[in-house]
Amino acid sequence: MRLARDGFPTIGALALLAVAAFFLSPVASCVLLFPLAVSLWFYRDPDRTPEGGPDAWVSPADGRVIEIEEDAVDPYAGRATKIGIFMNGFDVHVNRFPAAGTVEEMRYVPGKKWFVLAPKSSLENERLYVGIMTEQGRTTLVQIAGIMARRVVCRVKVGSSLARGERYGMIKLGSKVDVYLPRSVRPAVKVGDAVRAGESKIGVVE
Repeated sequence: MRLARDGFPTIGALALLAVAAFFLSPVASCVLLFPLAVSLWFYRDPDRTPEGGPDAWVSPADGRVIEIEEDAVDPYAGRATKIGIFMNGFDVHVNRFPAAGTVEEMRYVPGKKWFVLAPKSSLENERLYVGIMTEQGRTTLVQIAGIMARRVVCRVKVGSSLARGERYGMIKLGSKVDVYLPRSVRPAVKVGDAVRAGESKIGVVE
């Protein structure tokens, strides 16, 4: 099973503690196996194959579509269709690029930790914006920390170029990812749909 590299410090520390505890108390070592197993599950990072042809945009996150706003406005992407995806604690938390592109802007905004199911979370919660130039125009990805999320991880920087479905970061524990589709990309999902990062088709180039 492939693991997200962001989890290596936590997994390594728990594994060492479990081994060390075995020499003092096998019972304590067995107890430590539980958080180790939870960490291994949380940081899983399976390989994914994008659905659809080369014109298909894929989901940036595992989870469920909870919001589609067809006339949204983003400072970088301009007028766009915003799709909000809720990630619960059982979803894979690694985030991916919906289309091939180059990072042109990054912006961190400190904020609150409302439940991400609330629409105001997109504007008031702690979040990280990544503006990407694609063949279809500008798109923005927003990693939004939820009430249980404690860290937003982003592996890219301005100038980074990634392929469709390539990993770019993760959010540690239940949260939300918004993606602003360019006007030339038609949404291919509806509210309530379950999606998988780097695999599920969420948009099609018109």
